[in-house]
Amino acid sequence: MIDPHLLGRYAEDLAAKYLISIGWKVLARNVRNNHGELDIVAMDTKETPDELVIVEVRCRTRNKVQEAIESLDRRKMRALMNASNEYVDSIGWEGFWRIDLIAVTIDTRGSLEDWTLEHIKDITS
Repeated sequence: MIDPHLLGRYAEDLAAKYLISIGWKVLARNVRNNHGELDIVAMDTKETPDELVIVEVRCRTRNKVQEAIESLDRRKMRALMNASNEYVDSIGWEGFWRIDLIAVTIDTRGSLEDWTLEHIKDITS
């Protein structure tokens, strides 16, 4: 059985590599504040120049009852929004920003190289 923390870190690494591959700039990872932790802070420099993006990474193993996307319930979403607002305020960001979700599903029965990634933009609207 794979340690859930290591699996989560692996998923965050996959997400960061994906964002870089589509031309985004990763500014920070695992940012902690009074409201929680932000997995990835990035700049969407491709589609919407100069838009700050908080990226929540959710990881699940294949064959789980709940998909990675469904694991972000109302309580977790509220905590994510509070942590994001605090971060944006703390850096004095005055431009556009949004929260995206990257859902990583990994088949742990075989190789960790068997994974899928889904990127959902602007999950708060």
